[in-house]
Amino acid sequence: MEKGKIQWHPGFVAAMNLEFMENRDDLEFESEHNLNRKPLEIDLLVIKKESDVQIANEIGAFFRGHNIIEYKSPEDHLDIDVFYKIGAYASLYKSYGRILDERKADDITVTIIRYGKPEELFKYLKEHNYNITSPYKGIYYIEEKVLFPTQIVVAKELEKKSHTWLRSLSRNLEIEEIRKLLEQRKQMTEVYEKELAESVLEVALEANKWILEEWKGDEGMFESLLEMMEPQLQLREERIRRESMEKGMEKGMEKGMEKGMEKGIRGMVGALREFGIGDAQIKTAIIKNYGLSEADARKYL
Repeated sequence: MEKGKIQWHPGFVAAMNLEFMENRDDLEFESEHNLNRKPLEIDLLVIKKESDVQIANEIGAFFRGHNIIEYKSPEDHLDIDVFYKIGAYASLYKSYGRILDERKADDITVTIIRYGKPEELFKYLKEHNYNITSPYKGIYYIEEKVLFPTQIVVAKELEKKSHTWLRSLSRNLEIEEIRKLLEQRKQMTEVYEKELAESVLEVALEANKWILEEWKGDEGMFESLLEMMEPQLQLREERIRRESMEKGMEKGMEKGMEKGMEKGIRGMVGALREFGIGDAQIKTAIIKNYGLSEADARKYL
């Protein structure tokens, strides 16, 4: 994980893919759809391939052919001006068809997703007589006084069981919620689904680092976390090994391979420490993955 500001967007895109897994073949996802030039980008564009397809997820019940989705992270503000800016993005998207009126206005929707409810925005909308309905828990329709049908999704208010992944993009998760996410990820059989789950989990853990402190000493959770990180660690190790072997050709293959393994281990130690894993558990992981003795493993700590 990179230090500093949390990159919420990859986790959001992964969570939305998981939300609509039942209709994977009916929808087309395009992350960061470019309107014209940066920074004019739509966070997520979802194309509904067939108009008569029923979307299982309630967020998608609102969808038409072209669905513009804007995500606001817990750090982002959502006020009336931002609300209109998102509507303007939809207008630009409508106007950028290849031919005149290619994208019909009545075939476009706008979805704004935020973890917490933007109270000031809702206050403004009510004071100015916007028609607001809530057909589902956490989902609010604004269908009058807007150019395109718009819905605001308050992730915090969504049903827990059916919106696990989208709700997890928060700084206020409980240990049990992270535990359930890890368990769901373990039960997944498809590689693609696992990768999506890992993207969401990486963001959730970065935003709730205190949970990792609570987990120190919990071997079960450590094993789940290590399993989740394994593909990333393997890729990093393979890259380091390859680079070291290429350099090692000049000085001897065996020495190059030893150097590659050493760098691979140090890379794994660094990655685990970023997750807040303690030295005792890291040592166990080194012994298990590289077959080293306890004394040799200790040298890398």
